[in-house]
Amino acid sequence: MNETATTAVEKEDQVEVVMEVEKIQADVISVEITGSPDQYQFSVGISSPDTGCDQYADWWEVIAAAGELIYRRILLHSRVTDQPFVRSGGPVQIEPDTVVLVRAHMNQAGYGGRVLAGTVATGFIEIFPDPGFGDGLEDEPPLPAGCNF
Repeated sequence: MNETATTAVEKEDQVEVVMEVEKIQADVISVEITGSPDQYQFSVGISSPDTGCDQYADWWEVIAAAGELIYRRILLHSRVTDQPFVRSGGPVQIEPDTVVLVRAHMNQAGYGGRVLAGTVATGFIEIFPDPGFGDGLEDEPPLPAGCNF
């Protein structure tokens, strides 16, 4: 989502705006799972500030709690007017009690949005992974070959 952060600094009798930053990130807003162990289908809801092939959510992924990539769903095109959207993928090979994280990726800005974590058995909640969690996954296949539109 697009968010604007403003920082103000007070100096004696003045207030000065130091910076205004727009955050470009894809947020996972829902996770629904169907199927059976080692064959689950994930339906993931994403909200992202897509503007076209120059800025769009290009994948969502399922990650083990230890940081290994379990599954990645490549998104082939931007969704400028289709927001938020849900895309399904699988099979995801996990057991009902396996803790996983689900996050999305922007083609230019990378990771940074809302992350959901949980299990098939208990459901998913928002979490805030440690900085550097899953470092290196951005270069792991499968990766998008491009953007269709």
